[in-house]
Amino acid sequence: MWLRLRERPAPPGPPTAWGGALLEVQGVGATLGRARVLEGVDLTVEPRRWTAIVGPNGAGKSTLLRVVAGLQKHDGRVLVDGADVGLLAPRDRAARIGYAPQVPVLPDGVAVREYVLLGRTPYHPLLSSARDADREIAQDALDRLDLGHLADRPLRTLSGGERQRAVLARALAQQPRLLLLDEPTAALDLGHAQQLLELVDELRREDGLTVLSTLHDLALAGQYAERLVLLDAGRVVAAGAPGEVLTSSVLARHYGATAEVVEGPDGLRVHPVRPGRPVRAGEPGAAVPSALSAPSGPSSADGPAQP
Repeated sequence: MWLRLRERPAPPGPPTAWGGALLEVQGVGATLGRARVLEGVDLTVEPRRWTAIVGPNGAGKSTLLRVVAGLQKHDGRVLVDGADVGLLAPRDRAARIGYAPQVPVLPDGVAVREYVLLGRTPYHPLLSSARDADREIAQDALDRLDLGHLADRPLRTLSGGERQRAVLARALAQQPRLLLLDEPTAALDLGHAQQLLELVDELRREDGLTVLSTLHDLALAGQYAERLVLLDAGRVVAAGAPGEVLTSSVLARHYGATAEVVEGPDGLRVHPVRPGRPVRAGEPGAAVPSALSAPSGPSSADGPAQP
């Protein structure tokens, strides 16, 4: 198991500049080509919380995350700690927001250590070399994600899960206040997906990070995120605690899915149900035979039938 974290209390962190929210999205719309993919999106994200954006394919989840990261042209405003992301210089934006894309650009011939060290770029003058303090911060990110033994390996030789951790390590090296994760479990099997999300949650609690992610797996979203925002056709159609958003009727309406949602001690559990499938004996919901349902008529215990 590669998840390894150090025990340390969460720092107090500076208060947000306005309204108690770290992130506010106001009336955001976006167009890709000729298609309008976001329209009138409003949402707020409180500091040190984990908010997950969910929704069917093509709903605009990744586009919204790119808007927040300052990488997608848009209408409306995106504020981080009261500062308009669209007006920030790229280096200032990178010092506030860490972004781990679903399909990252991985440069050829770069070792893992140097790739993670790129996260320190916002903190030193242009064209200057990394300082000792930058290298220590990058090494800390490598160690916390158990990548220290891979630090000198070429980035492109890593497995899918190792690359995902390297991308996260680079984002953490930025020491951002807001961490954006686009489908962080997409390339991972179930075990590694759980480990990665556990790590992100530990970092949120230890370092006071605010997390905004997209997650297609509703079962994982319901267990790890504290608040969900449901997008459909580029609009916010539901927002709130997982139990308020993930209901059977909502999933039927916006996903076209038949599912059972169960509240468990560790969060919501979403179980797909095959529509129209007959229930087999012994399965939950199957009828239990009883004397009342037994067919009437003679039996062997009654003796031979009388003519």
